[in-house]
Amino acid sequence: MSMKKVRRVESAAIAAAWQGPGRASQDDAFLRGAESVVGKALEWVRTEAGVAWAGSGAYERVALSYLGASGALIAYFAKNLQHPLRLLGVQGGAALVVMVLCWVGARAAANEARFGASFGAQWWHFWRHWYPHLFFLFCFEELAHLMTLFTPEWQDAKLLALDHWLTGVQPTIWLEQFATPLRNDGMQFLYLTYFTYLLILGGILYFRREWQAYWSVMTYSMVGYMCGYLIAMFFPVESPWFALAGAWKAPLAGGPFTATINFIEHFGRVRGAAFPSEHVAGATAAVWGAWKFRRWLFWVMLPCFFLMCVSTIWGRYHYVADIFGGMTTGTLGFVIGDRIMQWKGAVATARRRAKAQMWDS
Repeated sequence: MSMKKVRRVESAAIAAAWQGPGRASQDDAFLRGAESVVGKALEWVRTEAGVAWAGSGAYERVALSYLGASGALIAYFAKNLQHPLRLLGVQGGAALVVMVLCWVGARAAANEARFGASFGAQWWHFWRHWYPHLFFLFCFEELAHLMTLFTPEWQDAKLLALDHWLTGVQPTIWLEQFATPLRNDGMQFLYLTYFTYLLILGGILYFRREWQAYWSVMTYSMVGYMCGYLIAMFFPVESPWFALAGAWKAPLAGGPFTATINFIEHFGRVRGAAFPSEHVAGATAAVWGAWKFRRWLFWVMLPCFFLMCVSTIWGRYHYVADIFGGMTTGTLGFVIGDRIMQWKGAVATARRRAKAQMWDS
């Protein structure tokens, strides 16, 4: 026998003597138990991930696509950003929250189908349907940290030149001659109506339980916002409020609506992401949704929509070019989103009901 084989036999004998007669069997049992626990945990994760995915719809596909695309851009242009790893972590956290809401909503729907309606089921049903509004806000506020993604230079000079070419003046400065406290407050009120378009239309469709229509208007908005967000990353514009600071004789004085806007802007103003106007894009998508699903509401919204567009210039928030950009991306959201909503499984609510019993079995 060679010396190598002798050493191998001796090593095996020493190891067996050290372990003792019962130690090997105990270790094997422990390893088998650990493997069983890990296997069960992985199986549970796979099952519940399937429930969450089955509980999602077209809106979530678009939202997760945006997070994936913006996350890839953050990783690729990381050197241009201050905290890229933190931003990627936030992106991942947002995606996780979306899927957890889908999972909780699916489980709540399954329990409701099995045991009947309850406060908890209705609570999670509400948040499952209304969280998109918070997601829009999250994405918009995040843009403040992505304005240097592609270039560190603001592009306002180009839009200032375009506005002057279109109108012969700088509109935000020219409109100051008509400013009075009453007019200012009226314009700020019209600017605030932006927040109501999707809430009103969505509220009507939600309480009428028209889920195809409800998720259609949410998807229109998500696609429109997504187009605008991506454009803003590559073409950063800070808005007249910053670019023309000091060019006006005085700030816009007004009443309660002006005070409300000042309060909101103090805590939520984003420096950048002015082109295209996301306010106009979101309102445009909602107005197109009203055209398709509630024609009477479309005619009510339309004059308010156009006055809201004027108020964004009056209030020094946007250039004229921003308005046209927002109308374009909002319309794209409607056109593309309408096609997406024709895909199989676009509406999660109907699928959850169909599979509720299967998940509980």
